[in-house]
Amino acid sequence: MKVKQIVSDILDSNTFVCKTVNGIIIVDCGASLDKVIHFVDDKVIAVLLTHGHYDHAKNAIEYANKFGAKIYANKNVTKILPDPKKNYGQDFSIKNFDNFVFLDGDGQIDALGEKINYYHAPGHTQCCCCYVIENHLFAGDVLFYQGIGRTDLFGGSKADMLLSLKKLEGVTFEVMHSGHGKDSTKVEQDKNIKVFTRFLSR
Repeated sequence: MKVKQIVSDILDSNTFVCKTVNGIIIVDCGASLDKVIHFVDDKVIAVLLTHGHYDHAKNAIEYANKFGAKIYANKNVTKILPDPKKNYGQDFSIKNFDNFVFLDGDGQIDALGEKINYYHAPGHTQCCCCYVIENHLFAGDVLFYQGIGRTDLFGGSKADMLLSLKKLEGVTFEVMHSGHGKDSTKVEQDKNIKVFTRFLSR
């Protein structure tokens, strides 16, 4: 799988265009359509949201309409996408969920033959969801290169983050793509997770 990282103009959030043998998967929607479309040279088979904050979800409906793809997200996005005070988007909201497929807990998506494993990982928000495509983990704002997501925003929880870190520690992957910043490896994330697991356990 080939992964193109596109940095958006909104808080430098990352959008990823993933080219698989079955088609294109887009992870997060902060980057403008004009930036993304240059890297879409095949059918878009899924749009994945790691969570519903404005900087990751702003262009989700535009992507879905342009590419004729469904948006996959944890079911709890319905609690924050309609409310700018909860998604931190000033005047941004999504209230029509016709294009969405809601995920509950952990499981697997079959997107036209492409298997995508998903893991509910609350802590930063209640709707955080991480995805594994082939050997790539897309962690949103749960994990960063050397850090973890904030737990002081709406729906955040240190206790939930601790449980999510322990879950992700057991997930198999080789490369981690974060919602902000650069990629890291499984080895680097094992160290990162151990540091913050100890911190949150105090």
